Amino acid sequence: MQKLQDIDIRVEAPVDQLAQHGNAVPVLHEILHALRRLGETEESTTIDLRSIPFGPGDEELLLDVLGRGEVAVKLETLGASEIYETAYAGVWIVDHRNTEGERIALQIEITRVPEILLTQLADLTDSISRLENRLRTPDGVASQSNPMSGRRRDG
Repeated sequence: MQKLQDIDIRVEAPVDQLAQHGNAVPVLHEILHALRRLGETEESTTIDLRSIPFGPGDEELLLDVLGRGEVAVKLETLGASEIYETAYAGVWIVDHRNTEGERIALQIEITRVPEILLTQLADLTDSISRLENRLRTPDGVASQSNPMSGRRRDG
């Protein structure tokens, strides 16, 4: 009688790497439809990757297929956030982490500019007020070495 360890087992990978992954391909199709919608109507779309049940390797494959483009931004507010445009213009990865470095959100935004990068009205109003105050005093421009001090971003 043959023993289990004596049986030859051969694992073959499918020809198409995308075919083996359950949710990477549907998300790519969703991105394609969202890109068309953005081009036709300027309507933005957000896909929450943390809510999609990915199988092993799905998320990595999706991010690999999307690649990285020329624009990247790093934010430091209550933890690090990385925002980058993929190799496909208008498709952005938005990755938020807490102060311990744990991922708290991972999204794909199909938009011309991610929402988090848009200046908030309250920040704009504050900037106007601070610059006006600084320009009112004769030595206002030279008296403050750090123009970012006192600035807040509440997103």
